[in-house]
Amino acid sequence: MSDLILGPVVLSDFEVASGVTFGGGQALAVHDLPGGMRVIDALGRRDGPITFHGYFYGDDAAARARIVDELRGQGLPLPLIWDAFFYTVVIREFVADYQCGWWIPYRINCTVLQDEAAAIVDAVADLAGSVLGDVGTAVAAAAPAGVDLSAVPAALSATGSTVAGTAVYGAANAAINAGQTNVATATASAEPALPQTMLFGSGAPSDAIAGTGAAVTTTGQLAALATANAYLGRAAVNMANAST
Repeated sequence: MSDLILGPVVLSDFEVASGVTFGGGQALAVHDLPGGMRVIDALGRRDGPITFHGYFYGDDAAARARIVDELRGQGLPLPLIWDAFFYTVVIREFVADYQCGWWIPYRINCTVLQDEAAAIVDAVADLAGSVLGDVGTAVAAAAPAGVDLSAVPAALSATGSTVAGTAVYGAANAAINAGQTNVATATASAEPALPQTMLFGSGAPSDAIAGTGAAVTTTGQLAALATANAYLGRAAVNMANAST
């Protein structure tokens, strides 16, 4: 597995030979009702201990084991990082079996204070929901005006589309920009259809009625396109503020 960082100590290779056990449960209040019905209130995550074991090895094995034991004794919050995981933990238990100066088996049990990566994941999820909501409104608004924006939510549905720096993020931004261009083109085509001659024509009542009906239709299209453009614009701004 990738290196694991616990406070100032970097563990790699045989030092984290077991992998890392993590997870936990959800605190639940279960209410049993007459007739067998049940109501369950979810009260929040309850992180279980993070555990792993391995072998300190090499010329500095004893020194590194001693550092971890000192950290255990201090009882201070420490960063625990590996792969995509980032927790703040306190070492609950550290047990080492000194066999020789260059090979020391150990096991460690950490109590989670906070899952630091969860806030990042939640932020990405919130951004994705906000952008998709805006794009969905834009798609619905543009459809009556004859503008198909379905390619935009399709691009945003890809995993990682709201994570800056990824290829799918670039594709999602390109889709939003293309949607804005399509809306602008449709708006430019509709605007010239509203001169005064449309309303009054040759002066005949029938022409005026027809012109007024066409003007109402065109005005509705322009309003729908303006709405679509506004929501696409907000989606573009939110995407520009996405984190890596």
